[in-house]
Amino acid sequence: MASTVNDHAEARPGYGQLLRTRGAWTFLLPGFLARQPFAMLTIGILLLVEHTTGSYGTAGAVSATAGVAMALFAPQGGKLADRFGQGRVLVPGVIVHAAAISLLITLALAGAPLWALFAAAVPAGASTPQIGPMVRARWAARLEGSPLMSTAAAFESVTDEFTFVIGPVLVTALSTGVHPAAGLITEAVLTLVGGLLFASQRRTQPEPSRSGPGSGEKAVSALSVPGVRVLAIAFLGIGSVFGGMQVSMTAFTKELGEPGLNGLMYGTFAAGNMIAGLVCGAIAWRVTPQRRLLIAYPLLALATTPLWAAHALPLLGGLGLLVGLCIAPALITGYTLVDSLVPPTARTEAFTWLTGAVGLGQAAGASIGGRVIDSHTASAGFLIPLVGTAAALVVLLTLRKALSPKGESLIAARGVGHREPVSVD
Repeated sequence: MASTVNDHAEARPGYGQLLRTRGAWTFLLPGFLARQPFAMLTIGILLLVEHTTGSYGTAGAVSATAGVAMALFAPQGGKLADRFGQGRVLVPGVIVHAAAISLLITLALAGAPLWALFAAAVPAGASTPQIGPMVRARWAARLEGSPLMSTAAAFESVTDEFTFVIGPVLVTALSTGVHPAAGLITEAVLTLVGGLLFASQRRTQPEPSRSGPGSGEKAVSALSVPGVRVLAIAFLGIGSVFGGMQVSMTAFTKELGEPGLNGLMYGTFAAGNMIAGLVCGAIAWRVTPQRRLLIAYPLLALATTPLWAAHALPLLGGLGLLVGLCIAPALITGYTLVDSLVPPTARTEAFTWLTGAVGLGQAAGASIGGRVIDSHTASAGFLIPLVGTAAALVVLLTLRKALSPKGESLIAARGVGHREPVSVD
């Protein structure tokens, strides 16, 4: 039975109510399958290249190259998806990605020159499908103006982090227990199959934007909104946590003679994020998203402080869990802010800028962390999350006014802050 947004405002938004949205399961299930590879790509490259070269610095650099390519090309893919539709962009993208991963695996196992690995990592990262932003855009299209959007943002964060529980454990188990390339092979297969299934669900995808050449409307870039730029920097810092934790935990467990526990340790870190995401989505917040972000982000930076001092796996697992608990509130709030800052015709692009910023930060964290580890110890690599979040926090506090929709003259001029009641099933 349909109900208006006003009806939703009277009830406490919850996951059950969210999942009863008509058509939600048609894109959630294939979207869940297709987004698994996102958490497998960089660590899969890291494990394969470290096996073939014996250097964490080299492995981190190749992994970072894929991450940078992903971050740079993802927003362009999001812009194309907004304009032409998700399916028309996704189908060729997943085919190219599977081919690029196959090439990278072949070159790495054949002992190809380092430049060839870097060259192959570019299309591998650039073609990574941004399923998470596409799912978020579908939620936004169906829940326009509804208080359930915050619940949807929390649900998506939990789903993302569940992939970071499954993905690293799966790719590590396959790469260390079956074959060094098994993790990346699985990543390519899941991308291809899951991506094609998700692309086939055309009824729930947002209507393509008519802005652009020959449309008579001026195309608006999500990055032209100051608040999106500030959020991108904040998400860059969050990405440094993911990348620094990945490479440092890999080196730390190997240094202690327990490389098989790497996936478990990283999974514990991701599990903290997932638990916090579940809690955030179940709360009917009375505090504005802007204020929540300014509380959550300093807590994240503070939680990363003691990581470098951990010298035992149980202690590192506990600290990783704490950091994970602090990430989800910042991520969820950032994605929630997009709905009030960005026009509907640019949301997929906005989400990909944020996701791309996480990927870029992850790549930088893995690359710099790998070099620090090669020069010092695995524990020194845990300084990367602290430095990354501290630097981003300074920017966030300095430019915090940009996060207020009232400060966005572009949005105010377009009247995006006004939401008409719509039906939500």
